[in-house]
Amino acid sequence: MTHDHDLVLRPTPAQISAALNPPAGRIGGDLVVETLAALGATTVFGLPGQHALGMFDALRRSSLRYVGLRVENNAGFAADAYGRITGEAAPLLLSTGPGALTSLAALQEAAAASAPVLAIGSQVPTAGLGGGRHGYLHELPDQAASFRGVVKSVHTVRTQSQIPSAIEAAWKSALSVPHGPVWVEIPQDVLLAPTSIPVVTGGDAFPEELAPRPELTAVAAHLLSGAARPAIIAGGGVVRSDASGKLRQLAELLRAPVVTTPGGKGAFPWTHPLSMQSWLEDRHTTDFLEDADVLLVVGSGLGELSSNYHTFRPRGRVVQIEADLGKLESNHPALGIHADARLALQALLETVRERQDDTAPERVRELLARVSRRIASQELTLEQELLASVRRALPDDSPSFWDMTVLAYWAWSAFDPRTPNSMHSAQGAGGLGYGFPAALGAAAADPTRPVLAVSGDGGALYSIAELATARQYGLDVTWLIVDDGGYGILREYMTDAFGEPTATELTRPDYVALAESFGVPGVLTSAGTLEADLAKALATPGPSVVVLPAVLRMFAPTHLDGERPEAGR
Repeated sequence: MTHDHDLVLRPTPAQISAALNPPAGRIGGDLVVETLAALGATTVFGLPGQHALGMFDALRRSSLRYVGLRVENNAGFAADAYGRITGEAAPLLLSTGPGALTSLAALQEAAAASAPVLAIGSQVPTAGLGGGRHGYLHELPDQAASFRGVVKSVHTVRTQSQIPSAIEAAWKSALSVPHGPVWVEIPQDVLLAPTSIPVVTGGDAFPEELAPRPELTAVAAHLLSGAARPAIIAGGGVVRSDASGKLRQLAELLRAPVVTTPGGKGAFPWTHPLSMQSWLEDRHTTDFLEDADVLLVVGSGLGELSSNYHTFRPRGRVVQIEADLGKLESNHPALGIHADARLALQALLETVRERQDDTAPERVRELLARVSRRIASQELTLEQELLASVRRALPDDSPSFWDMTVLAYWAWSAFDPRTPNSMHSAQGAGGLGYGFPAALGAAAADPTRPVLAVSGDGGALYSIAELATARQYGLDVTWLIVDDGGYGILREYMTDAFGEPTATELTRPDYVALAESFGVPGVLTSAGTLEADLAKALATPGPSVVVLPAVLRMFAPTHLDGERPEAGR
């Protein structure tokens, strides 16, 4: 019996001839870029280094577009954003040792946010693999060990013939749900040696799908259809699987209110009658979710930020759809469904019964009113006006990238992204320096729309060198730097905890003059002129910097002892 998978396409005479007579002058690095192109890659990010020069030389003979950043970690953030925007695996080319290790913080963010990044680094010559201490430049006893706790999979190449298969396996791993970063390392001598291996022209770029178990979705549909007060928490998995439309259909069928996590921003329309928006750091929202008799959690592990700092205690049944097996029921007992959010939501749409409930929109309005009253009582007008100014200035379909700064913490709860997959931040791993280099990656992915980056002055100094990258490639990114003279959120945390801050104050440059020294237009703005200055910068092609001197405050937390507000207040 012949099975479909036993069939092998016969090569044509032309293909046989090309394979027997590959072009002269190719080296191992050519096999890397040829494999990437065969898998569908069009753009690569990175930074050259001595051991990796074989890959970078091969780029000259390739159709791949190269975007080079000034720091490996920033190159990783750019690749992360490219993967989030396109849904494709973003190649990241790095060198051995210091170059590779400098990317780890960015790869941790990609792992936490399920962004597909294909990191390919060089290694010491083959003779140095296995832990021998030969004294090669950049040598580590086990470089791959540094990545195993960060990325989805690690692939070490030892010969040129292994390159195409290793990269293809890594590509599939990066794009298999949950998406994430992967690591491939190739010795210097393998990359530099001449090769007679035929040009790589094909590859299987399609990972297997993760479908839900039908008996589990049948039970979930039964629970949701019969619920009296269903509710939905939508996480980043909904965004990554492009399932926002299916989520809306299901919520409307069930008349179920929806709240989105910081990573799930944009998964559900902000102004929809069933939208609880993103106020997860609020006890009123926590109480509402705890009162649900059936709670559907889609694409979220209900971690710290998504559970009001682990104070959430559901009283009803929890149904959790999660592609990351390690996050399934990791915080709360549930009917756990290990599946891609899109496929699981489709299965539920095919089996749930429509509910009739005219009270849900009114309950949502009452909730949002209580949240609004709580925020209004804290006299945080400046912060709310600034966020509103940013929203009015930013075109609806333009993506925004937020660093770890006070205004971003506000945005997690209070910013309306307006379109799916348009608001991104470093809340997954929580490292500084994400906003601007990530925005550069997004601009490289889609040059038809301006991109906004938002940083504090502390985070800005992590990536200030990338102003040169923005100018070199003419990337259309407007960078808003909120200058409060230090690490603002840490200043606030320390003052609250200890009475005064330590190590949070910073001497900083004149950011406008610094931007202009790179040939990037800069403007000093104020709360009153922010909207106009941002709108003008976003409407002007190419990079620009807008600097806002302002000291912002966070809204009061509700997860601390004694901070639980009374219902209706």
